[in-house]
Amino acid sequence: FICTSVPLDGDMCAAASGPGSGSAEELKSTVLQLRETVLQQKETIMNQKETIRELTAKLGRCESQSVLEPLGGEPKGGGAGRKGGGFAKNTMGDLSRSPAAETLSQLGQTLQSLKTRLENLEQFSRMNSSSQTNNLKDILQNKIDELERQVLSRVNSLEEGKLSPRNESEERGKIESTLTSLHQRISDLEKGQKDNRPPDRFQLTFPLRTNYMYAKVKKSLPEMYAFSVCMWIKSSASPGMGTPFSYAVPGQANELVLIEWGNNPMEILINDKVAKLPFVINDGKWHHICVTWTTRDGVWEAYQDGTQTGNGENLAPYHPIKPQGVLVLGQEQDTLGGGFDATQAFVGELAHFNMWDRKLSPGEVYSLATCSSKALSGNVIAWAEANIDIYGGATKWTFEACRQLN
Repeated sequence: FICTSVPLDGDMCAAASGPGSGSAEELKSTVLQLRETVLQQKETIMNQKETIRELTAKLGRCESQSVLEPLGGEPKGGGAGRKGGGFAKNTMGDLSRSPAAETLSQLGQTLQSLKTRLENLEQFSRMNSSSQTNNLKDILQNKIDELERQVLSRVNSLEEGKLSPRNESEERGKIESTLTSLHQRISDLEKGQKDNRPPDRFQLTFPLRTNYMYAKVKKSLPEMYAFSVCMWIKSSASPGMGTPFSYAVPGQANELVLIEWGNNPMEILINDKVAKLPFVINDGKWHHICVTWTTRDGVWEAYQDGTQTGNGENLAPYHPIKPQGVLVLGQEQDTLGGGFDATQAFVGELAHFNMWDRKLSPGEVYSLATCSSKALSGNVIAWAEANIDIYGGATKWTFEACRQLN
């Protein structure tokens, strides 16, 4: 099968010509805007083409190796990523399921994410009586239905053993390319809903385990002798939800990292030193988490949903967090600002990422977890759309967890 985007002179024009679309001038303006949007999407997809090829090649190598080696074997050292303290990371050996099962699981989660966002668009269009939005939503819904049929066919082929590892990686590349295009199309429809929401009421969505979806915080960190980092997080990815954030500085890619990879618990890394965190959060529900740390004796505390769940000491004691680095959401950096590995990518949703240069009190953490009006914004990094750039198809959407609590 070949997946294609909506033609410039076909469905898009038809979608914009429904009843109640306004005067001829308004219709002409709308069509021009839609054409411009599609051209921008086409340019974005072309720019990402090489990245998708690299991902497909990497999947092909991984899947070929998985066929040759027995499943469940001992991981081999020498992988990129954690480089100190005997924690060498073989990122391709973390998966506990077959490539086929992992692929189908990710595609299923992605399709569900697309459906949820389309339902939100449908609700928005009902409120705004926009025939254009409704027609475009129908076009996208039809494409998602077609993708589901393709995935089902692919499942049958996998079960019957018809696909070789190379063919499987090619099929996955085609489907993921189309999904990326759909995510971009839906994102453009969602843009019209951003104007009326507060600057901090948004979340980031990372629907696929890729090496090109991420967000970058525009501001770097100062030198810090203590910190508190808090966020809302939602994921059901397995094995491991990946890397919610990573901070790299020149000469040290693991200056400050939060990661859950393979079947390991979530960990906080500071200057390559590791502490295991007692979080249980990959249940597909929103959870609020905080980690505090001070350089004096390397004392740390972990909070989940407003309650302290763990603490320890001797985590990189007397090592201040270095300044002038790069802070990335959704990927683990092996080099400054890059070196992403798809197996370590975060899959899920993230919101209200805030950072302070001090240790928060239990009361302050509780206020954040309960969405209290007294809750503070980070004095080092504050969650606001103007502070975040997104890349590779990661998307922004209105954050609802606090509204559900209030």
